[in-house]
Amino acid sequence: MIALKPQKGHLLIAEPSIIGDVSFNRSVVLLAEHNEEGSIGFILNKPLAFRLNELIPEVTRSFKIYNGGPVEQDNLYFIHKVPQLISNSIEISHGIYWGGDFEVIVQLINDGTIKNADIKFFLGYSGWDTFQLEKELQSNSWVVSENTYKSNVIRKPATSFWKEKMVEFGGDYLLWSNAPENPNLN
Repeated sequence: MIALKPQKGHLLIAEPSIIGDVSFNRSVVLLAEHNEEGSIGFILNKPLAFRLNELIPEVTRSFKIYNGGPVEQDNLYFIHKVPQLISNSIEISHGIYWGGDFEVIVQLINDGTIKNADIKFFLGYSGWDTFQLEKELQSNSWVVSENTYKSNVIRKPATSFWKEKMVEFGGDYLLWSNAPENPNLN
């Protein structure tokens, strides 16, 4: 497999060897920022047990919330693909945007303009200091992958995303695609 260098918009796929790390075991992370100061990303496939309307009473519709990572888990973050509707958005890449005017989002969700396929919410984020991610890559904790899904990465099913990437990688990864999450319990 060709090793890619991480960059904004790429995916980080947790190596099967990450076991026991509640946040990152079997994670797929979208890198929202990667530069000389560090990296920020959001875990795309770890849904939490509650919904947006349970946290924000003004929201009248139900949207899943995901564990974005272990940093600042008391803060709500979001990525979306509707920058024409949400001002102050920052493009990550491939038509995926980060942030924007949350009051506008609440209004657009409540009137049905923004759908689940347009936006994804996270509590917390994943963060790496300068060179920290590179060290984790050197220790084989992650595989960097292009985001071939573009903005449709928002709609990827959380339950099968990591397994799908293992099958795509093939070789030894194929074996891990059907292994239990914690092999010690097998």
